[in-house]
Amino acid sequence: MTVCKGCGARILFIGKMPVNPERVTYWQRAGAKGKVVTPNGEVLSCDFEGDPQKATGVGYVTHFATCPKAADFRRRRSH
Repeated sequence: MTVCKGCGARILFIGKMPVNPERVTYWQRAGAKGKVVTPNGEVLSCDFEGDPQKATGVGYVTHFATCPKAADFRRRRSH
């Protein structure tokens, strides 16, 4: 575990993806607005609420979705 250089929050890395360390239950759904990173590094569209008996699994929320300094880390595209 390390800390975000922007906001100082604790983060984990799954592959090269920074994620919040709290695990979340998710319900996979194509086209859903939510995104979850699975423990094996797959990024899925999902909902974060639903019938507990029908949950898809447990994963992590990307830290970019919650970091107040996320824009500071976005790469600028050259035109």
